[in-house]
Amino acid sequence: MTVSMQVRLGLPFSLMTTVLVVLASCSTPAPTLNPLASTAATDSEASGTATTIKVDGSSTVYPISTAVATEFQQANPNTAIAVEFSGTTGGFRKFCAGETDISNASRPISTEEIAACRQAGVRYLELPIAFDALTIVVNPQNDWVKELTVEELKKIWEPAAQGKVKTWQQVRASFPNRPLTLYGAGTDSGTYDYFAEVITEGAETRTDYTGSEDDNVLVEGVESDPAALGFFGLAYYEQNRNRLKAVPIDDGRGKGAVLPSPQTVESATYQPLSRPLFIYVNVQASQQKTALRDFVQFYMKNAKRIAAEVGYVPLPQEAYDIGEVHLYKGEVGTAYEGKPQPYLTIREVLQKEQTF
Repeated sequence: MTVSMQVRLGLPFSLMTTVLVVLASCSTPAPTLNPLASTAATDSEASGTATTIKVDGSSTVYPISTAVATEFQQANPNTAIAVEFSGTTGGFRKFCAGETDISNASRPISTEEIAACRQAGVRYLELPIAFDALTIVVNPQNDWVKELTVEELKKIWEPAAQGKVKTWQQVRASFPNRPLTLYGAGTDSGTYDYFAEVITEGAETRTDYTGSEDDNVLVEGVESDPAALGFFGLAYYEQNRNRLKAVPIDDGRGKGAVLPSPQTVESATYQPLSRPLFIYVNVQASQQKTALRDFVQFYMKNAKRIAAEVGYVPLPQEAYDIGEVHLYKGEVGTAYEGKPQPYLTIREVLQKEQTF
């Protein structure tokens, strides 16, 4: 489903944008020249007509990019920003085909996507923008679930559970013998990929559940069914606290059951369901569109505030500072291993950015 919408550096960006770009391959860092620089504006920008920036991908990142786009357009009325979501995987499919300027992602770009971008000649900048706490939710009328363990989540969601684990009592003997209905991310979603990586150990999940790349569909499904269980990003729970109940999760490492929150994400105690969020920027498009370069710079300067406003966990200011340095230096490629990475903390993301 696709829904249309929204450093402290020593040198100012007005000087940075005069630097020419020399780029390497999709997965290899480029020389320290700015890929957001351009020798000339496009014909439409030079003539003063509207420029369109296309953003697609993760429904989890969608609220952040939408809010950033709304603020940017208020100050830049000649720039039209179309923010859509088709899931992280669906978004990368479009991005690596050169159809979009920015891809929202709730996981790092995969090995297959790296290869697709390379084959199509699409080079990209990878910019972490926030942290998410993937949230397990039940209906407020559910009075029997006080917490769940990672092992119980696996018991519910692993492929072997299909057609077999059909009641709450089969999850835990003390739970009532009521039907268990499930709602979760669609298979084009980075949320699905990450959930499968950390809960079903990289295997595909059971398929007999209601899946969607539109998290609002999942919110409505759990809200309407007292016996339902679902999962999606923290912001969608924060926006619907009065309609849903978050479930504390015990990862079996001695901390006990922990609720998702900015504090538990920052302290790395809500695991393994905490994860970084990204935007990926098409370098060629950024060379051709002055407005795109301006928008990405605006995004990095305001992501910390806006991520918190929409319900996610901001990165340390240093991470955004480093992101702007990467824009300036043209650090093309990924700092990750081409797959979701369980138990990654905010500190580790910062370290990856520092050493990229």
